[in-house]
Amino acid sequence: MGFLWSLIIGGIIGWLAGLIMGRDIPGGVIGNIIAGFIGAWLGSLILGNWGPRISDFYIVPALIGAVVLVFIVSLVLRSFGRSRS
Repeated sequence: MGFLWSLIIGGIIGWLAGLIMGRDIPGGVIGNIIAGFIGAWLGSLILGNWGPRISDFYIVPALIGAVVLVFIVSLVLRSFGRSRS
């Protein structure tokens, strides 16, 4: 049951990061879950573990890390789009 909660929380974090940045994350629901997990990892590296915790996710660092990830992915995808033209 804990793994299911981790998937749900990771998806919500990825979805919120996409909303904050105003960008869609490629891959739909799976992309949101992956962005949430990678964002949580990235946020804990940058900011450490603090703030409210839900299902092994520290929400504030995970959300900030996911926003950074969405920003980086959008820059990379935008640069690939320009190089093809």
